[in-house]
Amino acid sequence: MECAAVEIQSMLTHLDIRHLLTAYAASIELDQIRVDALPPEKLHPAYDGGMWRRYRHDHLNFINELLATVNTIPSALLQELALLAITYETAVVREAILDLFADAATGMCVAEEFESAALFFGWLIKDVSRKAPGKPLNGDARELIMQWLAVTDPLRIAQDPECGYGRPAGFVS
Repeated sequence: MECAAVEIQSMLTHLDIRHLLTAYAASIELDQIRVDALPPEKLHPAYDGGMWRRYRHDHLNFINELLATVNTIPSALLQELALLAITYETAVVREAILDLFADAATGMCVAEEFESAALFFGWLIKDVSRKAPGKPLNGDARELIMQWLAVTDPLRIAQDPECGYGRPAGFVS
């Protein structure tokens, strides 16, 4: 990915990545609280609350591991992430980052592939870059990366057919 095209106002910092990861963790925690407050009749009969609680917990543990290594992300990688943010549609990056989170948090990949924030975001760049870029997006990379996060149902659990509760109406994505 060509980094020279990233303008100064679109540069990302370690703090921006820390904010993104912290927001993901908060969104996952809020999602669990929301689901815990649902009446039982809203849930599919096959819903396994313990399994989904562990799934969220595994994601939170992985995010905490990434947070411990955010400051080791090289500047060049931050530039590539900024370019990714302004070059690819939010939905494309959101899908890729969720897939990578799931692979890493559930152990579906070799642990060393994602043992640091730099490696994790390097894989994100590699995965998304395989797709054709869209037209450049308006906005600052800091704002755009926060759109990679779905505020409600951040792990797409509500979309599983055995959950049944669905996304809440009136919430932002």
